[in-house]
Amino acid sequence: MRYRMSLCCTLACALASLDAPAIETAPRISDREIIESLTRLDVGQKALEQNMNQRFAAMEETMNQRFAAMEQTMNQRFAAMEQTMDQRFAAMEENVDQRFVAMEQTMNQRFVAMEQTMNQRFAAMEISMDQRFEAMEKRFDDLLAMMLTMFSVTTLLIVSLFGYIVWDRRTALRPLEARLAQLEQDLERDLQLRHEQGSLPTRLLNVLRNLAREDERLAGVLRSFSML
Repeated sequence: MRYRMSLCCTLACALASLDAPAIETAPRISDREIIESLTRLDVGQKALEQNMNQRFAAMEETMNQRFAAMEQTMNQRFAAMEQTMDQRFAAMEENVDQRFVAMEQTMNQRFVAMEQTMNQRFAAMEISMDQRFEAMEKRFDDLLAMMLTMFSVTTLLIVSLFGYIVWDRRTALRPLEARLAQLEQDLERDLQLRHEQGSLPTRLLNVLRNLAREDERLAGVLRSFSML
């Protein structure tokens, strides 16, 4: 800090010498005068610093006293406010308790009356529901008997229908079975499917392939039909 102040003073002196008119020659300052000036500045700065410290200390003491007095006053006020609030909350709590007790008694009386009314209504509803369930049960019994009868009749009809279908299919398939048997015999006779050297078309194809070895025209025809 002192070094900065000294540097500022030196710069101020240099600027002052620069601001002087050019026609006037500034007196030359020796190093000793500069040192004495800096020493005086240092002493003045120390005195100023000491004075400022004393003022700040006095101001701090005054502020502490004021804050202490303010804190005491605030504590007293807060204590009085807290006591007042406690009294008000106690009175409010007592009033609320009384109101809740009265409300609870009123609600209990209303719930007892409501419970009696609900019990009477539920008893009447239970009798009515029993009667309705008995009537509904009788209807279900009648409906179940009718459904069993209809199911029996439907089952009998279905069994009869299946019997008729089987009989009709057998009656209709007998001529077809006979015709298929005749067709099988004709194919067996004409194509000789059980011949030891193969069927008739297979043997004819083998003959044609053997002939195609000597006949180029026949070989070309068989190749065109993918038979060679």
